[in-house]
Amino acid sequence: MISFHVKKLSTDFTGLFFPTLCAACNGKLVRSEVAICTGCLLECPRTFDQQNPVDNPLAKVFWGRIQLQGAAACFVFTKGGKVQELIHNLKYNARIDAGVVAGKLFGIEIKDLPPFNTIDAVIPVPLHKDKLRKRGYNQAAAFGEGLAMALGVVQYEHGIIRISATETQTKKNRTERWDNVEDIFTLNKKINLKGKHVLLVDDVVTTGATVEACAIPILELEGTKVSLVSLAAARD
Repeated sequence: MISFHVKKLSTDFTGLFFPTLCAACNGKLVRSEVAICTGCLLECPRTFDQQNPVDNPLAKVFWGRIQLQGAAACFVFTKGGKVQELIHNLKYNARIDAGVVAGKLFGIEIKDLPPFNTIDAVIPVPLHKDKLRKRGYNQAAAFGEGLAMALGVVQYEHGIIRISATETQTKKNRTERWDNVEDIFTLNKKINLKGKHVLLVDDVVTTGATVEACAIPILELEGTKVSLVSLAAARD
């Protein structure tokens, strides 16, 4: 069942400028469409993780590793599919609009569902400052912006700071990915997260090593809880 509120989103974004091509199929958008065409919204494979956020394939990635209140991915990531194209355009072709749109759409779906209905703040998985400077934006923050808008909370784009650059995770196994990100994140001391329910946001989750490394310093704060939302996640 698809529950994306396409018409409502189009109305909400009236007057804003977005590219005229769909970020998932590169086809031309019609007048009422924003960033992602209606066909792709219907055809991109959904996970429906939000229907059981404590016991789904994404949540199980973190069982025995970190305590999450819940976890949900919007789309299933498959190589060569429209979701991969969407993420590629978001990540490398500055389709920030697509990230915001997808975030708001998914946020509308989950805003009244436990545990996401108790979120206090959104924090995207950060880029190292050198990569951020080169790219000009953080793709996870674009998705997080839309989620924060729908949930009615603030996004702290720099709530977590990546203190060292790492090699690409693409060809690493689970152990190598953890070794690659261990101890490279720290909390922004200017932001008070104590006692808050934080929603960590990423674009794609595979082994979960980066999310785990980000969650650990947050969970060390007294009374703090963490949930996770990703734009996409791999499925076996």
